[in-house]
Amino acid sequence: MTEILVLVDHADGQVRKPALELLTLARRLGTPAAVVLGAGDNAAAIAAKAAEYGAATVHTADAPEFTAQLVVPKVDALTQIAQATEAGAVLVTSSGEGKEIAARVALRLGSGLITDAVDLEAGASGPVATQSVFAASFQVKSTVTHGAPVITVKPNAVAPEPAPAAGTVQAVEVAFTGNAATVTARTPRVSSGRPELTEAAIVVSGGRGVGAAEGFGVVEDLADALGAAVGASRAAVDAGWYPHTNQVGQTGKQVSPQLYIAAGISGAIQHRAGMQTSKTIVAVNKDPEAPIFELVDYGIVGDLFTVLPQLTAQAKG
Repeated sequence: MTEILVLVDHADGQVRKPALELLTLARRLGTPAAVVLGAGDNAAAIAAKAAEYGAATVHTADAPEFTAQLVVPKVDALTQIAQATEAGAVLVTSSGEGKEIAARVALRLGSGLITDAVDLEAGASGPVATQSVFAASFQVKSTVTHGAPVITVKPNAVAPEPAPAAGTVQAVEVAFTGNAATVTARTPRVSSGRPELTEAAIVVSGGRGVGAAEGFGVVEDLADALGAAVGASRAAVDAGWYPHTNQVGQTGKQVSPQLYIAAGISGAIQHRAGMQTSKTIVAVNKDPEAPIFELVDYGIVGDLFTVLPQLTAQAKG
């Protein structure tokens, strides 16, 4: 079967969950083959994890360029591996960096690009991607008609399923093209101890209804009780109540968790565009006419400062 390349996103020696989801989806399309770049001494462990989730082959490449430069070295490697293997498709996590890598690889391969897919299936002429479009108001199915499709897939598109495979490691020598932006300094991000927003299975978000920065305390308490990430609406971010890195919406981050809880969020189209593909949506708002109630699975009309602590107590058991 045709190799379906999966760019494995990893950090601190661990494979990130979206990469395991991509390997699960790749099995629908052909024979999964993982691409592990710049993993250093962790390459063997990452390759073993990829094999656990279906990678028949693991292409590895390591060089200083992968950490010293931005994006371009990964594009060089992924493009050359795709050409050498005559890959049937290339799958990349739909993050900011992932979409830039995918676009550059598609251009170099002379192939079509599909971004922000929420599902994949095999079609008569190649992979068929499902996308949410027009602020997630519609779903469309897309295919690439020329070349090996390069597709970015949103996190939480599918539950990762183990399917042990050979995981044969093949070391690759990459010819770097140069002309890449160079990293001059790094500042480690302070961890909140909560899941990454775009990858979390549960997200609890607060909006204008929390009233002030201190109001996010009840949102954080519920998130911690559920093991969830914390999100915020643009109104809350613009007011300075919560960091911009946690903004959910068209101009923030797009999330697609199994459960999304919106507390004190009216449901403007800008916010809906960032969370409408969530599997189950719950809203808490004291305004029964709030637009958010038009798309929820469960709605609670009430004061979030009364409702959320009760939910937290229930979650803690």
